[in-house]
Amino acid sequence: MTVEIRVPALGESVTEATVGQWFKKVGETVTKDEPIVELETDKVTLEVNALESGRLEEIIVAEGEDVEVGALLGHIKAGASGSAPAPAAEKPEEKAKEQPAAAKAAPTAEAPAPAPSGEGAAEVLPAAQKLIDENNLDASRIRGTGKDGRITKGDVLEALENGGASPAAAPAAASAPAAPASAPAAPSGPRAEEAREERVKMTRLRKSIASRLKDAQNTAAMLTTYNEVDMTAMLDLRSEYQDRFVKKHGVKLGFMSFFTKASIAALQELPAVNAEIDGDYMVYKNYYNIGIAVGTDSGLVVPVLRDADTLSFADVEKGIAELGKKARDGKLSMAELQGGTFTITNGGVYGSLMSSPILNPPQAAVLGMHKIQERPMVVKGEIKIRPMMYLALTYDHRIIDGKEAVTFLVRVKEALEDPQRLLLDL
Repeated sequence: MTVEIRVPALGESVTEATVGQWFKKVGETVTKDEPIVELETDKVTLEVNALESGRLEEIIVAEGEDVEVGALLGHIKAGASGSAPAPAAEKPEEKAKEQPAAAKAAPTAEAPAPAPSGEGAAEVLPAAQKLIDENNLDASRIRGTGKDGRITKGDVLEALENGGASPAAAPAAASAPAAPASAPAAPSGPRAEEAREERVKMTRLRKSIASRLKDAQNTAAMLTTYNEVDMTAMLDLRSEYQDRFVKKHGVKLGFMSFFTKASIAALQELPAVNAEIDGDYMVYKNYYNIGIAVGTDSGLVVPVLRDADTLSFADVEKGIAELGKKARDGKLSMAELQGGTFTITNGGVYGSLMSSPILNPPQAAVLGMHKIQERPMVVKGEIKIRPMMYLALTYDHRIIDGKEAVTFLVRVKEALEDPQRLLLDL
């Protein structure tokens, strides 16, 4: 029995993904529920598992290709025993020798078609080859941005927009004489220091981050207000109760639970900071889904701690630890990235002393934490060394007035400097 491998539902408003990596080659054994292919969306990276045990019989969509929800990725021969990877998957150059150079048959996805431009040409992915054939393009004039320099469909589309060649493609003919060293480089020629540069195509996640942040700059009237907090009382409280907290709850008492609770108390007093703009309306939210920014190798993601106002300090710490681990392992679900009402980001873990965080649309505000640094402070007329942290609140001035923003930050500061108020709900 042949089992189809299809693109699963990717979550609300997400209809397309990019094939990031095949974990198996054609002919290899797969086990039920084993990850066989990785998909990249503009929000998360997710793995598609095998529905049955057997042998990977066919790969239809190659790495770097875009696919829509429900698209067929490949086939598994259920119950069949695996063997060594198919020769075509391992040695595409041998397959090329068996076919005439002018053959129009589309190559299999696991064996990208070699460009018909002679020795050393970049490999061409199937969808890209089809476009090249249909438009009579020269593959040697198209710069490949896929894995290992492969030419993707997007590369060909870009070349079509530029008259049949990539803006930064090398000269078409390998035997063509190079331009004199003194001649100025044309806009479509190679970069001056290209030999010492590395060109890496942006992932969907990185492109989404760039788009959303730029959209925030273009749309919101962003303004940042600052304050500082004396962390003495919080550090003393953590030191006093840390061992008992860990023993009872199995998780450390960190800073994030205090900042989350302090932010929620301030949001309840100043609802505009927890709101958003929807067309001509302001939407005030009577729930508190706190986004916690997490840095990963793929980029910044903001998983959401839902209904954080109903959680205890221990539950907040456990929830943040779990979301952080999922983020770093690339295991976050779409649901865990949606529905946030307010975001907290901690640049202090990287040593940042002060910065201006950028909004996470459609939210109206984001709180930035920073590095704790001992500084001389005047306390009751005396100079004392205190562990201080700068706080930054970036907010959308279209919906939040300066008075509300400053008051919010003052309320957070007051709660953190007297953490018993959080415990007593004062």
